[in-house]
Amino acid sequence: MSVLAIIPAAGAGVRMGGGTPKQFLSLEGVPICVHTLRKFAASEVIDEIYLAVRPEDMERAQKEIQHEQYTKPLRLVAGGATRQETVAWALAETPPTTELVVVHDAVRPFIELRLIQLVVEAARRDGAAILGIPSVDTVKQVERQMILGTIPRERIVLAQTPQAFRYNIIREAFERAAADGFNGTDESSLVEHLGYTVTVLMGSDRNIKITKPSDLPLARLYIAQERERHQV
Repeated sequence: MSVLAIIPAAGAGVRMGGGTPKQFLSLEGVPICVHTLRKFAASEVIDEIYLAVRPEDMERAQKEIQHEQYTKPLRLVAGGATRQETVAWALAETPPTTELVVVHDAVRPFIELRLIQLVVEAARRDGAAILGIPSVDTVKQVERQMILGTIPRERIVLAQTPQAFRYNIIREAFERAAADGFNGTDESSLVEHLGYTVTVLMGSDRNIKITKPSDLPLARLYIAQERERHQV
């Protein structure tokens, strides 16, 4: 029974602009997705990694990772047109002996190893678990630019990845979503659609998702801080 990480990296990076998908943008000389892969390769609770990329990016991804010395199996798989389709295709490649599936955004390279371990332990115990951070902003419910109400902040969390699930739960969630024509914004929304309870653990403000140009200066700062800690 193994714990398998799926890293979806099949996005086109429209919000980032330019011709390079955001997961392949260089961050201090290394593609963002490679920084992320290094974290999961270093995690003691992850046994194998699937990197899911667009078919047209397979050769590029292979070139980017071939110089890395990963200590566990890393497999490239083809992704689809959407995040949900990409993870579904990756799941279809996973062996039925898998215990847990952990899904993490390729453009969240600052995930801490302790948080990967915590979310895996929670999924093993509860069946499904994600990271989330409280909202510091006031949240409004709106319709057609009109406010319908204010949602209490204590009832709001901003979802992050990794999100971890028992294998049978995540497979059932994707099968049900396909049958119902349900499209979720993340993997936990598909599990919620089944009626399962999902545990939320405190994430980290540093676990940013790099999606637009204004995210890059902060990402460079975090990379510099990580390198400085490793040199101490």
